[in-house]
Amino acid sequence: MRARFVWISQLITEHGLENLGEPYVKHIEKALWEIRLKGKDGISRALYVTAKPKRVIVVRVFIKKSQKIPRKEIKLALKRAEEIE
Repeated sequence: MRARFVWISQLITEHGLENLGEPYVKHIEKALWEIRLKGKDGISRALYVTAKPKRVIVVRVFIKKSQKIPRKEIKLALKRAEEIE
């Protein structure tokens, strides 16, 4: 999963966040986005916000066990994002 995260981070650096879409990143709600990670160990998500146009801050990473992102994960990520601003 870490290698996949690093690879997607490099894609963001090379191509720009605005040019990268699904299946790598997806908007969740408000300022919250997700980096979608899939590997032999399962599926995980890294929730992030952009603090400045060229700065991505990951506020939560978790292993995904259900189809939808649990609401408590979204609330925790949004709370952490507010602390950054």
